[in-house]
Amino acid sequence: MTLPTSVTLVEVGPRDGLQNEATTIALQDKLQLIQDLAAAGHRVIEAGSFVNPKWVPQMADSEAVFAGLTRAPGVRYTALTPNLQGFERALAAGADEVAVFGAASERFSQKNINCSVAESLQRFAPVMQAAAQHNIPVRGYVSCVLGCPYEGDIAPEKVREVSAALLDMGCYQVSLGDTIGTGTAGSTATLLEHLLATLPAERLAVHFHDTYGQALANILVALQHGITTIDASVAGLGGCPYAKGASGNVATEDVVYLLDGLGIDSGIDLTALVAAGARISKVLGREPVSRSARALLAKGS
Repeated sequence: MTLPTSVTLVEVGPRDGLQNEATTIALQDKLQLIQDLAAAGHRVIEAGSFVNPKWVPQMADSEAVFAGLTRAPGVRYTALTPNLQGFERALAAGADEVAVFGAASERFSQKNINCSVAESLQRFAPVMQAAAQHNIPVRGYVSCVLGCPYEGDIAPEKVREVSAALLDMGCYQVSLGDTIGTGTAGSTATLLEHLLATLPAERLAVHFHDTYGQALANILVALQHGITTIDASVAGLGGCPYAKGASGNVATEDVVYLLDGLGIDSGIDLTALVAAGARISKVLGREPVSRSARALLAKGS
């Protein structure tokens, strides 16, 4: 299969990565991270989440994050918005784009947002309407596309059903999330072959967690199937509060190293990205999860 010549990396570290940290991260450190990521070449950065701070306290300062941004030209600063109230907050804060999130698993949907998959889609309708009125692009996330902590394997048809519903509602793209990282190259290929029979590749993105060390292999399969948008988190930050044992998102540094080796343009300066990951990791008091980052830092690069 022919590989793409370029890809878009959606950097989710400042939101999906930091939201699971137990200790409060200073606003200035969040702003520094976002600035570092833009300077490294990122053009899409998920900067915050307008959810109830009772459920995700780490994102309680998202208004302040957006207010404090030094916006770089050509960079889209996006936010997660679970409902109309969240959308209105994101709009007021100046988010360039918003995202809604559903699941391919009924039990995960109940645990995560306390409603069925069908009910979650109904909740998004007013968000989609308001976003259309204000010309704000909406991206959709689908969790548990390759496995659920409560249901086990998920049928590709269920993923297609939810993804198609989000696209039909007005999402310009759907990000397929392997929330617990159980996907393999084989299951990723099976899922994408099923989806691509009816959905265009440019409307799909992939979002892999690296729990079992399979994320890069899965990304390569996605590239071979024509997927050109990849979600990743600097320094491998993140996890899932509703999926016990799920480790962080695939590290952006490792994805960029893979892409560089394949001759695929991401627009990201790996050296600058490694420095950004090292800086936020120092704030958090630990080493970057990224193997590429650790190797490059050990060499002094």
